Amino acid sequence: MPKRGKKEAAKEGEEGGPAPTKVPRAGPAPPYEDPPAREATPDGRRWTLKWVQEEAPDVLCLQETKCAGSAVPPEVRALPGLPHQFWASAEGKPGYSGVGLLARTEPLKVTYGIGDPEHDSEGRVITAEFPSLFVVSAYVPNAGRGLVRLQPRIRWDSSFLTFLKGLDAQKPVLLCGDLNVAHEEIDLCHPKANRASAGFTPEERQGFSRLLGEGFVDSFRHLYPDARGAFTFWTYLGGARARNVGWRLDYVVLSQRLVGSLCDSKIRSKAMGSDHCPITAYLALEEGGQDGHGTGQIMAKLT
Repeated sequence: MPKRGKKEAAKEGEEGGPAPTKVPRAGPAPPYEDPPAREATPDGRRWTLKWVQEEAPDVLCLQETKCAGSAVPPEVRALPGLPHQFWASAEGKPGYSGVGLLARTEPLKVTYGIGDPEHDSEGRVITAEFPSLFVVSAYVPNAGRGLVRLQPRIRWDSSFLTFLKGLDAQKPVLLCGDLNVAHEEIDLCHPKANRASAGFTPEERQGFSRLLGEGFVDSFRHLYPDARGAFTFWTYLGGARARNVGWRLDYVVLSQRLVGSLCDSKIRSKAMGSDHCPITAYLALEEGGQDGHGTGQIMAKLT
């Protein structure tokens, strides 16, 4: 191979290829400005935790959490203003049932279940005692497709009423959660077509009537007895939520003697993120208690 001179080699570049082309030096890139966070999906579902922070409840009750306390997402653990957190989950059934209760101030006492072995393994109830009242977060059993669990549900209603009356004998009770019943025809879109459906059977409706007959009050109907279309649950099928084909299954129920402290009971139907929407109750309580109590069934869908 003939020898080449230095000038010839340089023309081919250091690696034997053609000489590199000179590229003009680019000016500095403009600084990146982070745009505002997108807090909703294109179809309108909002970032759930944002709603909780805006609502800033003193007590937050969650139902159908479907996870053990050890599996609660860190962003829920870190919710500002709610450092006292309590979780219950079904024994031996991952991804089933479950409730949570988060509080701004530490409760005097927290208990789990209703004292009934048939139901307490399913992680359906947390009760927090505060100076002025008991707060109960509950996820009531569904009677099931084909009403296969209607009889266990009837037994639950009886045991749960006994449990609530026992609490009420000590101090007032605020029950909040997914009670899995539409009490009256006004509480669902199509009552005639659902008379044999879980959540609207005569047995389940009578169970709720017995609860009210024992000195408890449906806070929303107390304030808004004639409000129609006020639903808290819509199936994901058939665009039910857009058409408001829903059910009112989520409640804040109060001891009768708390009615004088009730300021408002709200259904947050515009809060997206779940097949349920949150509900919120505002109470003005004596010094030493909570200033208000917020509850969100969409929280059940955080996981």
